[in-house]
Amino acid sequence: MNKYHLYILTLSLTFIGLGIFAYKTVFLKFPIMPQARSNIWDIEVRISFIAHDTPVKVSLFIPKSTTQYSIIDENFISRGYGLITKKTGGNRRIIWSARKIKGDQILYYRGVVRQISEEEPSSTVKRPEIKKPVFEGPYLIAVESLITKIWNSSADLETMVAELIKQISTPQDDSNISLLLGKQATLLKKMEVAAKVLLYAGIPAKVVHGIRLQEFQRDIQFVHWLQVFEKDTWQSYDPETGEQDIPHDYLLWWQGNYPLVHLKGGGKLQTIISVRLRKEETHTITGQHKQSNNSPFIKYSLFTLPIETQAVYNVLLMVPLGTFVLVILRNIVGFKTFGTFMPVLIALAFRETRLLWGIVLFCIVVGLGLSIRFYLEHLKLLLVPRLASVLIVVILLMCGLSILTHQIGMERGLSVALFPMVIITMTIERMSILWEERGAAEALQQGLGSLTAATIAYLVMNIKYLQYLIFVFPELTLILLAGTVLMGRYYGYRISELSRFKALAKGKP
Repeated sequence: MNKYHLYILTLSLTFIGLGIFAYKTVFLKFPIMPQARSNIWDIEVRISFIAHDTPVKVSLFIPKSTTQYSIIDENFISRGYGLITKKTGGNRRIIWSARKIKGDQILYYRGVVRQISEEEPSSTVKRPEIKKPVFEGPYLIAVESLITKIWNSSADLETMVAELIKQISTPQDDSNISLLLGKQATLLKKMEVAAKVLLYAGIPAKVVHGIRLQEFQRDIQFVHWLQVFEKDTWQSYDPETGEQDIPHDYLLWWQGNYPLVHLKGGGKLQTIISVRLRKEETHTITGQHKQSNNSPFIKYSLFTLPIETQAVYNVLLMVPLGTFVLVILRNIVGFKTFGTFMPVLIALAFRETRLLWGIVLFCIVVGLGLSIRFYLEHLKLLLVPRLASVLIVVILLMCGLSILTHQIGMERGLSVALFPMVIITMTIERMSILWEERGAAEALQQGLGSLTAATIAYLVMNIKYLQYLIFVFPELTLILLAGTVLMGRYYGYRISELSRFKALAKGKP
């Protein structure tokens, strides 16, 4: 291929990428710095189920405005359903209904949450009526014994609630608490028992459920905490420490012992909650500059996708950056690695395991797997059965490490399951073959090179500012593509080889 063709291609890609970037920043006012983002989140609930060709009714609790957060916009997306909104027991909920629906169904709730100034005072509410729970037999004795214990160990309501949460957090120390919690002592179950004990003691209490407003999270899990009525307002208590107040980024969703979604007339219900901190410019949030909102760069941007899909692309768009770094390390610096994309995939796994733990777990799995691979060599297996055997061994090693680290209290070890098992298997296979053909030194050198490249790729891909830029301006990946194509025609010396040819550089024979 003519080199001018290559130069024209790379210049075109660069010009297009920079052109779109400049248009979005200058004319559409997209902020270059992440500090320009406002404290506004998009939340999305995706409900999927299979209708049974009968009347269908789906009830969903939705968040309401609080003293810290305000719901400024809501959308309910469905096809062929009626929709009503209800307020019951301090909760808001919506009900989708249809007379006759059949097959796969998907419903969406989307809301926009804005943070309110934390200095705003809490509102005073009327003391709620107490409806005492009913306990009988051994459960009644257990509750009364627990109330007496926490009463004698506290000085006021705040310390009493803290002592109750402390006692419930260690059920193995008290047979009465173990009886009340039952076999499945989840955090939600503990909070429900704590609320019932306080209600029985004449203290208004309730369990509330919410989410943590993070920058980007798909399939988010609900958090649960305890609220106790004190001094004309509801006070929140951390469910693990018992301390008053909870993290400021918790959004209260609903209260009471009810499920988030209730379905009638269908089956195989699945609910996914996603959260995204808004990254586009402020005027699109507030509805100003309508002419900019009609731009195709906003109308057909990633921000129009469902939040759970945005969370996926928030990760995927960092892969081109990691690949670009890998090309530099291999073609310019001269790193030796196993495979082309293995370090990038390992770097993606490091995002969840964290770097230090990821390196340790990678070395353990590869080291143990390599020893098993050497044993399999003595069995003289064919290639495909041998690879399949190594894959099975890798999975078993991951299971064993997860169980072992969990038993000794090292929960980070559970993330070993996030490693790409097929890539690990191929790494072990290539390393064993290289070990036999070129010796242990060469195999260890390439293994260390792969791990170093994965570490560097992880550090670059984990830069928050680069994550922000590439997600908001995905056209910048065209510049990465141009640089990658240009480096594809580089045939010069690698940096790691300069020492070998130092004599030539000095003009010596």
